[in-house]
Amino acid sequence: MSSLLYFLKESLTGFTRNLSTALGSIVTIFLSLLIIGIFLIGGFIVENVVSSVEDKVSISVWLSDDASDSDITTLQNYIQGLEGVESVGFTTKDQALENFRNSMTSNPEIVDQLDGQNPLPASIEVELADPQMVETIAGQIQSNDTFTKICDNPADPADSLKYGQKSVERLFSLTNYIRYIGIALIALLIFIAMVFINNTIRLAILARRKEIAIMRLVGASNGFIRGPFLMEGALHAIIGSLLAVGSLELLRSLVFPKISSALVWLPLDLGGSTTFMIYAILVVAGLVIGLLGSALAMRRYLKV
Repeated sequence: MSSLLYFLKESLTGFTRNLSTALGSIVTIFLSLLIIGIFLIGGFIVENVVSSVEDKVSISVWLSDDASDSDITTLQNYIQGLEGVESVGFTTKDQALENFRNSMTSNPEIVDQLDGQNPLPASIEVELADPQMVETIAGQIQSNDTFTKICDNPADPADSLKYGQKSVERLFSLTNYIRYIGIALIALLIFIAMVFINNTIRLAILARRKEIAIMRLVGASNGFIRGPFLMEGALHAIIGSLLAVGSLELLRSLVFPKISSALVWLPLDLGGSTTFMIYAILVVAGLVIGLLGSALAMRRYLKV
């Protein structure tokens, strides 16, 4: 306890003695964590948008007008048992026409041109628990004998499965690229922060070379020499991370409502738990970066 109090006292002394260097370190940590925080928040928003788009991916299985109720039930039970399927629903020909009529309220003449005919087939609607498995599930349905028997186009069973094959493929490629790019950018920012903080702490250590030399002459242990510098690095990190958290909270409170009102389709509300998690990550990351940057600088330049 006495050592910790000594480390804290010395870190505060070093902080005030080398105020300009300390402020440079704090500003570096603050800006680095602020940028990382913005990217984290942006990443969560993009993830929400991507997930909402992916959740709309479903499969429509078009059925022949001659399909029997028993075959339809058999196919429904088979699909429901597939891994990655959340729910299965059945739409009759009349329901399909009614749904089409409701979607064409702005162009009712299109429905009138049908002249009482109903060209729409009955269908099984498949909602997915994991949209990424859409290709696999579609392939399993296509290979099912009952589906081949009662599908709307027996000559080409694949034509009776509708899920926007090419669009889905491009969608998942795009969303995966977005996720990978986000992870890579955050990793790059952490690396840049480490480099800047390491250099800043190194300058602070070099400014106190004489103190370290005196401490060595009087027989101070390596741990005792490291202590004040690690504590000072932690102090810089905590102040910088709290400044970053405060700035992000102001951004969330003042700017996000205006953006949200202008872009109602953009899910900017991250929720209290997600926001708290991001802030906690920034504080912990700042503390780790500060301590690690100090330790690496001391190991490299002080050889202790």
